[in-house]
Amino acid sequence: MGSYVYDFAEGGRDMADLLGGKGANLAEMARMGLPVPPGFTITTEACRVFLATGELPAGLEREVAEHLAELERAAGKRLGQVDDPLLLSVRSGARFSMPGMMETILDIGLNDLSVLGLAKVPDRERFAWDSYRRLVQMFGSTVMGVDGSLFEDVLRRVKDQHRVVDDSHLDVCDLMRIVEMFKDLILERTGSAFPQDPTEQLRQAILAVFASWNGDRARLYRRREHIPDGLGTAVNIQRMVFGNLGSDSGSGVAFTRDPATGRPGLYGDYLPNAQGEDVVSGVRDAVPLQELAALDPVSFARLRGYMGQLETHYRDLCDIEFTIEHGVLWMLQTRVGKRTAQAAFSIASQLADEGLISTDEALARVDGDMLARLMFPRFDAGVAAPVLTRGIPASPGAAVGVVVFDSGEAVRRAAAGEEVVLVRQETTPDDLPGMVAAQAVLTSRGGKTSHAAVVARGMGKVCVCGADALSIDLGERRFSVGDVVVSEGETISVDGFEGLVRLGAVPLVDSAVMRYFEAGSPAPDATAQEGVPEVHRLMEHADATRRLGVRANADTPQDAARARRFGAEGIGLCRTEHMFLGDRRQLVEAMILAPTENDREVALAALLPLQREDFTGILAAMDGLPVTIRLLDPPLHEFLPDRTDLAVRLARDEALGRTQDPHDTELLAAVTRMHEENPMLGLRGVRLGLVKRGLVAMQVRAIAEAVVARKRAGGDPRAEIMVPLVGAVEELHLVRQEVEEVLSTVARETGVPVTCPIGTMIELPRAALTAGRIASQAEFFSFGTNDLTQTTWGFSRDDVEAEFFSAYLDKGIFETSPFETIDREGVGRLVEIAVREGRAARPDLKIGVCGEHGGDPTSVHFFHGAGLDYVSCSPFRVPVARLEAGRAALSARSADATK
Repeated sequence: MGSYVYDFAEGGRDMADLLGGKGANLAEMARMGLPVPPGFTITTEACRVFLATGELPAGLEREVAEHLAELERAAGKRLGQVDDPLLLSVRSGARFSMPGMMETILDIGLNDLSVLGLAKVPDRERFAWDSYRRLVQMFGSTVMGVDGSLFEDVLRRVKDQHRVVDDSHLDVCDLMRIVEMFKDLILERTGSAFPQDPTEQLRQAILAVFASWNGDRARLYRRREHIPDGLGTAVNIQRMVFGNLGSDSGSGVAFTRDPATGRPGLYGDYLPNAQGEDVVSGVRDAVPLQELAALDPVSFARLRGYMGQLETHYRDLCDIEFTIEHGVLWMLQTRVGKRTAQAAFSIASQLADEGLISTDEALARVDGDMLARLMFPRFDAGVAAPVLTRGIPASPGAAVGVVVFDSGEAVRRAAAGEEVVLVRQETTPDDLPGMVAAQAVLTSRGGKTSHAAVVARGMGKVCVCGADALSIDLGERRFSVGDVVVSEGETISVDGFEGLVRLGAVPLVDSAVMRYFEAGSPAPDATAQEGVPEVHRLMEHADATRRLGVRANADTPQDAARARRFGAEGIGLCRTEHMFLGDRRQLVEAMILAPTENDREVALAALLPLQREDFTGILAAMDGLPVTIRLLDPPLHEFLPDRTDLAVRLARDEALGRTQDPHDTELLAAVTRMHEENPMLGLRGVRLGLVKRGLVAMQVRAIAEAVVARKRAGGDPRAEIMVPLVGAVEELHLVRQEVEEVLSTVARETGVPVTCPIGTMIELPRAALTAGRIASQAEFFSFGTNDLTQTTWGFSRDDVEAEFFSAYLDKGIFETSPFETIDREGVGRLVEIAVREGRAARPDLKIGVCGEHGGDPTSVHFFHGAGLDYVSCSPFRVPVARLEAGRAALSARSADATK
């Protein structure tokens, strides 16, 4: 068995799986020669053993003791010694960044004796008690499970007594009293005293970090970010360096480029006489990083040099934490920084221009979710809505919602269908459920590096921080700005682009990127804004790189035209049932209720010209591109009134002595006759066409005559006819005969050749498993993954998502909903079988997908690997699918290169 503990000198950034992201990057900085406080990392492997057994791995405590002894020798001081003891930080560090989701404990090693010894060091008395206060507070909440708000209440009471705003104005006596109050609180709440043995403090801190991997907020964050549960976290143990030693000390967070916009430069916050937790928590107002140039020009120059060195080394935006101790700069962490969607596109394009990365890598660094966020709307600049307050624009976007003041209320209201804005002084990791539920986050404290800003950016949520004019009264559930009072439940509008907050609901307008796609993606001019040039560049590269075609699901000429502007290369699904709604429902009703064949033919004849007009318009909008038209799919009873409503209406008439409407009586008889216990598995799709004679012929004739009309008009119509819900090749064979006969008849009648490829949807497990036989009668397949998922899992989507999906996600049965991202092991395997066997029978078989998965970024990668020819999705998701198809081709090429 290998070691569970690695010194920083033994690692590097390529060991993130073992050392976690933080440990690997600390080791990398040490390897680069940057000033990193010495320390060591306990591996994720040790955490996985702990999670599996509930115990630390055998030999781990011995390894920790050996590395600690080496740390003590290098520092010239020991953990637990009375005079000027060695103090340690204990921090989590997962493979993937999870800001604030797991635990950190600082100042490990202080106790009632050593704090007195540390206080004897000249000019360190207040520092000693401030550090001890921090340790007891962090340890009590993180390790011993005391509610963190109880410690905050103690602090607030003491500050109120002295009429001070922040902790830095408390003197030594205040801090000594707070420490005793904290220790009393721990004993009262847990029945155990704060441990005085520094070795025991360290052991319990390690256990707490490991256990925090399965904490509620960490599990919620992993589920949202699709981070696997089995990775575990590393633990990083470092010699403490102190930013709270006076005016020549401090802590800060820096970004090598603006994480909100991507603009080059130095961005971040610095807080003099503070530890790093003070900066990210927002409990004190930091100054912009540039002010460090005046406060400590030497440290600022060194920091700027290290930032440039790190960005060049990592070839990306770097997020850096640092501390200055008596004028000496220490680098505490670096990682590839989280950024907004706009910044992601800008930075990728800039780094390609600077030659640090290739255009391929630039494309790989953005994704479809980011692109979708850039298509979010903005507030209408033409509406003069008064500004209530302003803060720091921490994560862009525009959101409208009702004010809520805590996470629980945000979750409750969002579950009831309300859009909410979470308003807090500052957020903590415990606010994560509310941040997930909210449309926007607004805080009165903090900046672009605060917890609220970092987490909101990672989630694509609108966020405005540091709106210090807000006075929040949690007891009264309201906030005020001057004389204006806003109570919980009132609506506000939050502008994450400008950092503005307005009363009421401000109208929204499309983003510049949305307008760019709506205009047909023209080459941007020099005045283009909001990431349009960068999006244009990377979309062009994605289109040049991708193998998968991208079509749209569209049922009207208007949707078809929009899809074409968005870059769709045809229509992969035209649902004809949508064409029978509205006024046409009466014609369908007449067809269903027709007492004779002749009456049915009359009803179908009335529908024919309407269908022909529908198809002519769609074929014109997609001229020269394929249009896959699905024959009528849903059960016919969906076009009839609800059976219960009809029965109640007739019963009411009878009870009141009124004459019953004969039409209602006839309808009730028809609805009763056609009633099915499970209509989605009943008379629909191909079965409907085989049982209700004339329906297929009417639709196919309408398609054929539309093709003729477009050809006579000089167009290039490319209609394809798709038969839904086929489960047996015999079904498709019978329908195909009828389709071909109608096409031949129309060609003979008009003198215009009409050839339409005939294919089927693969949306039943049996169809996938017999795809080789079905391919003998089909020129193309299109996977209907919505129904294929339902029938494979035995789920009714309309019923189960609200009933138990959230529980399945919580229990880890699902990582994501199988209706959002393709279930690779089940549904995906059926897709692969159908592709393999279908192409074995018919090598030129064209295969696509038209379910909602066609626009899901993760699913697009699967469909590329499965060998499909195209994906089809809603018009607004076409750009996302195009981008992901390009990224999928790059991923496949990279995987092939490493084989």
